[in-house]
Amino acid sequence: MSLWRQISRGLRVLANRDAADRDVADEVEHYIDEASANLVARGMTPEAARRAAQLEYGNATQVREEVRSYGWENALAAFFADVRYAARRLRRSPGSTVVSVITLALGLGTSTAIFSAVYPILFEPLPYPQPGRILLIWDSNEGERSMVTFHTWREVTQRNHSFETLAAADAPLWQPTLTGTGATPPERLDGQRVTADYFRVLGVSPAMGRDFQASDDVLNGPRVVILSDALWRRRFQADPAIVGQQITLDGDLWTVIGVMPRSFENVMAPPARVWRPMQYDTEHASNFSTREWGHHMQMLGRLRAGMPTELARRDLNEIAHNPVADFPRAPWANLQFGFIANALQVEITHTVRPALLAILGAVLLVLAIACVNVTNLLLARGVQRRGEMSVRVALGAARERLVRQLLTESLLLAALGGALGVLLAQFSIRTLVALAPADLPRIGAIAVNGAVFAFALAITTLIGMAVGLIPAMHATRADVQSGLRQSSRHSIGGHQFTRHALVVAEVSLALVLLVSAGLLLRSIERLFSVDVGFHASGLLTMQVQETGHQYDIDMARYQFFEQAREAVERVPGVTAVAFTSQLPLSGDLDGYGVEFENEFNPQDDGSVLRYSVSPNYFEAMGIPLLHGRLLNSHDTIGAPTAIVISESLAKRKFPGRDPIGNGIRIGPGSGNPREPWSIIVGVVGNVKQTSLALGQTDAVYVGPQQWYWVDNPMSLVIRGSGDVAALAPAIRRAVWSVDKDQPIVRVATMDHLLAASEAQRHFALVLFEAFALMALVLAAIGIYGVISGSVTERIREIGVRSALGATRGSIIAMVLRQGMSLTGLALIIGLGGAMAASRALVTLLFGVGPLDAATYLGMVALLLAVSVLACWIPAWRAAQVDPSQTLRAE
Repeated sequence: MSLWRQISRGLRVLANRDAADRDVADEVEHYIDEASANLVARGMTPEAARRAAQLEYGNATQVREEVRSYGWENALAAFFADVRYAARRLRRSPGSTVVSVITLALGLGTSTAIFSAVYPILFEPLPYPQPGRILLIWDSNEGERSMVTFHTWREVTQRNHSFETLAAADAPLWQPTLTGTGATPPERLDGQRVTADYFRVLGVSPAMGRDFQASDDVLNGPRVVILSDALWRRRFQADPAIVGQQITLDGDLWTVIGVMPRSFENVMAPPARVWRPMQYDTEHASNFSTREWGHHMQMLGRLRAGMPTELARRDLNEIAHNPVADFPRAPWANLQFGFIANALQVEITHTVRPALLAILGAVLLVLAIACVNVTNLLLARGVQRRGEMSVRVALGAARERLVRQLLTESLLLAALGGALGVLLAQFSIRTLVALAPADLPRIGAIAVNGAVFAFALAITTLIGMAVGLIPAMHATRADVQSGLRQSSRHSIGGHQFTRHALVVAEVSLALVLLVSAGLLLRSIERLFSVDVGFHASGLLTMQVQETGHQYDIDMARYQFFEQAREAVERVPGVTAVAFTSQLPLSGDLDGYGVEFENEFNPQDDGSVLRYSVSPNYFEAMGIPLLHGRLLNSHDTIGAPTAIVISESLAKRKFPGRDPIGNGIRIGPGSGNPREPWSIIVGVVGNVKQTSLALGQTDAVYVGPQQWYWVDNPMSLVIRGSGDVAALAPAIRRAVWSVDKDQPIVRVATMDHLLAASEAQRHFALVLFEAFALMALVLAAIGIYGVISGSVTERIREIGVRSALGATRGSIIAMVLRQGMSLTGLALIIGLGGAMAASRALVTLLFGVGPLDAATYLGMVALLLAVSVLACWIPAWRAAQVDPSQTLRAE
């Protein structure tokens, strides 16, 4: 029969079963009539001939059933019949069904939500053409990643043989102020300074207009910008004529030459909404005091087609270790340790990868615990259905048919749990995004999309098969005679062993999660007890940026910040106020090379953090003076440059000596013998700049009038009395009283910045705590279910024990021993698993080892307490058994 005839026949049968049955009956009757006619022709009577034909043909009903069994439509009809029967069975035990569906929904929902976050960040290819060919390249500083200098990028661009094109982007975001767009107030934008080939490396072109050209990226070149689609739609109402128009940024007119596609995702700098050419000076490479020699650029390149990454690394290191005269190198950018080059996706995720993988492992443990719980519930129901299965086998049902039916029930349970889980995942994803660290890469790609639905469908199917297979095999393997007798003594043993093994696994996995959550909790506690070097409480911060040509000269810029500081100082409730070029724990990072007077090798120190601060900064922040003096109002233009250094730098460079009065050169003056020495006048306490977990970073402090330029933007730090956050509106008005057009952003208390600096660990902790709580509840339910089921199955035995004189206390002790023996075995196994799993959390731990004894003991005690509670309820119920009623029932 042709495929088309099979399909059409099957559809006809499914559409009208009665008509199909009549057709089969007619065919059978026609065959018997033909056979009868042949026998009559041979001389038999019509009655004898029909009887003989029927005997030869066999049972007509059986023949019709055999005919119906052929064809794909029969398998489909059987499947729907199984589903209908499974639905009826689930409706008959609503309590067990609801518990199973909710348990699976929790496991599947959380797993789907976490997968929706982990997949686009760690596994989904970046949204660029051939993203595996894009490498991010770092200057290696003794194995540590360091940004490259502009002249390093120039050298690599001209000397390499591995890359199709290379580009660079300034790491500090370009933050121009957009004005002149109707009634809309001025807005500070986040943008990037990039070299002309930046978008070509990524493989993306503007949707409107053109890309940057080499002629755009020259010193003092044309003022041209490319806009993001979001900015174009929001501030320019998606005007299709925007290309070629001019917009005002920082008081200057810039020509819009392009708009990026709506789908463009800038993983290098997600906040960026506008791009401009870098326009650095390609000449004067031997002048090491220029900005082009600062380590503040990210370099990325697109490999030539077919070029292996390893060959590209060798090419880069060949360049690093073989300098040429055409490309001079500054001492701090001599490339002596080579380069670090990895795929862009690896580089943008390497800081969050350990946390995300740990979270993924944790949610899979929760899913495994949920599956164990549901499997135990199905096993318990299987015990109750022993009689039904035995009757069906006795009546001729094939065991394979019964397995298929039971698997259909578990798949239906999983499908219901999966559907509810997807709804839960939708809510969980919103919560996940709200809790996620601000620097989590590709956070905008977290969503329930096709890949997530495919994952949910696949995992639901696998779970349905997994939770149903063991109960199905047990139910169909039972002895028919014992099943018909409903004799628990002969048929319970195998079920109990399997259920006990499952609950041991469940409790073991719960301990792994509890220990992991405990280690993270203790790490967070240790982390936030670290001395940050200043008094965070009662401190409000905000970033102030000046914009406009009236501030082109440094003195005007300094006067604006100083007048703004004085205006804020007069706000009621403000006790101290100061400006700083970089704010601790805010993401700011401004480092410069340093040189010390009378040093044998004066430039072996790498870089130090440089803070340009108003004189009262230390008092406002609460940074202690350890030696010498602080900066004051006399440290101005014309006076010898006064420098305050951190304690860590003093101890490292002047061990056992007094640093006060020693000479130092920083940044542009470093290595320049014509530059006068700055004088160290004081030593202050160390301050945590980048993270609570990182060690102390050497730092220098200088007055804004004594640095080479006045920084822009500057951060305002305000110490106040009472609720310092409530002072923010008044402080804004004070700043705007000096100049109402200047943007004020990044308003936050220092306590908030302190917490946000460890957002990644806190994110992992919150999720682990949630998963551990779910695991603890599910483990308690599992223990309770197994012990409660055991008590139900041993009612007769318990009644006999009571009749023979057993006390209620002894019965309670018997049940508790059974439950706690399972817990004890689970704890032994779980401790081994926890020790192995906790090593995967090492990068997230701080001040706590992966084998912290206090954490392990605390989590074991917690699990023991919950287990005792879970066992106590069925134990108490067992003690209440009336032996007379039990024996009478027997």
